[in-house]
Amino acid sequence: MIDSGHSDRTGRRLTLRPVDDDNWRAVADVAPRDGQRAFVAALAARYLLLTERSDVWNSLAVYADEKVVGHVMWGVDDDGSRWIGGMVIDAAEQGRGLGRATVRTLADWLAEAGEPIRLSYHPDNKPAAALYTALGFHPTGAMEDDELVAELRPA
Repeated sequence: MIDSGHSDRTGRRLTLRPVDDDNWRAVADVAPRDGQRAFVAALAARYLLLTERSDVWNSLAVYADEKVVGHVMWGVDDDGSRWIGGMVIDAAEQGRGLGRATVRTLADWLAEAGEPIRLSYHPDNKPAAALYTALGFHPTGAMEDDELVAELRPA
């Protein structure tokens, strides 16, 4: 379990946990708001499948207290940089600061390696850009597929 002590706006403690036999169905069913589907998968199940078929990505269940509320992936690139990807907070849980707490929790954990932390987002995804900028990520000028790459340097 990854626990940096972050909470959502309602005071629920956010933790990141391995996807396992007990929670994979709840994680697979996580779905964003309809308007977000241009930027993320319609269901977190797509990301679970990606992690099963990839040597790079690792899936984590996002919990608020003891409830599955989302999914996020992490990976290590060839250059040693750490990546955050495939974040989906369930539509019914959005607006409570869970996305922010998820990125902060995972970034804190990934920063322990001392390598840059990267993520990417579509240029039209203004809420994502605002969130990542507020958390200290800076655009690198690079593109990954059709997404902007942003980076956070560990302190």
